[in-house]
Amino acid sequence: MNIRTVLFDLDGTLTDSGMGIVNSVRYAIEKFGMDVDESQLPGFVGPPLQQHFQEVCGVGDDDGKRLVSLYRERYVDIGIFENEIYPGIMELLKKLKGNGFCICMATSKPEKFALQIAEYFQIAEYFDVIGGSLMDGRRVNKAEVIEYVLNSCQVENRERVLMIGDRSHDIIGAKNTGVHSMGVLFGYGSREELEAAGAEWIAETPEDIWRLITEE
Repeated sequence: MNIRTVLFDLDGTLTDSGMGIVNSVRYAIEKFGMDVDESQLPGFVGPPLQQHFQEVCGVGDDDGKRLVSLYRERYVDIGIFENEIYPGIMELLKKLKGNGFCICMATSKPEKFALQIAEYFQIAEYFDVIGGSLMDGRRVNKAEVIEYVLNSCQVENRERVLMIGDRSHDIIGAKNTGVHSMGVLFGYGSREELEAAGAEWIAETPEDIWRLITEE
């Protein structure tokens, strides 16, 4: 693997954000006046939020936007900090940075929140670019985010770019933008989901990510 630029998803890849997202989704659905199916809540970690609200709740665009707005009522002050860095991630970022890799974040989460989380957990300094969706609902598709990040980094050779994430949309986004893909199993996606999406490599731990990238 001749990788020099590494793109990381955020939720379920760099941080275990499940509690904050799930609690805020539950709040939104209850306030919207619908019954909550607890078994479906973990599935909200990772995918574009409005799209997933619409799929799970069976609503249209307007109600999907309303649910996102309700979600943010709780998330912006409370849910965003119900979160923690996965063990081994900080060490991985330090090693990548110290060995001259370009490190970027490509998340469907609003870029405003991604920046706030990176600063709060003191990992912002490791990233050359932090890219996410826009608060008005644009640039939520993972391929769009990846394209934005690659353009911001002025990447010329996509054969040397690797996208790392825990869900199928991370892998599909990588394929749709012509970059390599790696799935991780310590997040919220399964091996079956990642393999079905076409992940080229699968890492069980952050240490595996380093080993696979550097072939050590």
